Amino acid sequence: MGDPAQLRHIVVEGPIGAGKTSLAQRLAQQLGAQLMLEQPEANPFLERFYRDRRRYALPTQLCFLLQRTAQIAELGQLDLFQRQVITDFLLDKDALFARLTLSDEELKLYQTIHAQIAPRAAAPDLVIYLQARPETLAERVARRAHAIEAGIPESYLRALAESYADFFHHYDAAPVLIVNSEHLNPTSRDEDLQLLLARMQAMRGRREYFSVG
Repeated sequence: MGDPAQLRHIVVEGPIGAGKTSLAQRLAQQLGAQLMLEQPEANPFLERFYRDRRRYALPTQLCFLLQRTAQIAELGQLDLFQRQVITDFLLDKDALFARLTLSDEELKLYQTIHAQIAPRAAAPDLVIYLQARPETLAERVARRAHAIEAGIPESYLRALAESYADFFHHYDAAPVLIVNSEHLNPTSRDEDLQLLLARMQAMRGRREYFSVG
């Protein structure tokens, strides 16, 4: 795949607690890239969704759709040939959350709205998909103690991890490096970050796996 610094758009993805935002921040710092992050704190429904998913799933999903639509539009205005961009979200994965959280009627409504407003986003040059066991995700979420995440049950994290695995099993719009994050901590260990960068540079196929330990 070549020098990671030459990749114009890198996406870091994974379920809650996988470490995608921290890794996106560290990669942007290491590579001197522009950073564009999801803004969960700007979604007024998210905390209520974690406490009562059935009631707040649709407004939560629509709020994120509007947010990501604006960010993708902003991304499209950037000169990606001049400045590398790293994001911690992939617009394509919105369908993952919609199918997981919405009722059949809500899903039909969401899909109709999505078809009307979602922009056509260019595929990234690389997606780094961070995997972890549901127990690990729950431990990390509890450890960071974000108030907005206090109501997340482990059963939801398990369903989310399974949905991510299924989504990326079928995803083929961009090259994917699937990283087992159980024993890899590139956000706080420099040697792990260098291992990841070397693995990115060594990629030759469109779907590869990376695991240590």
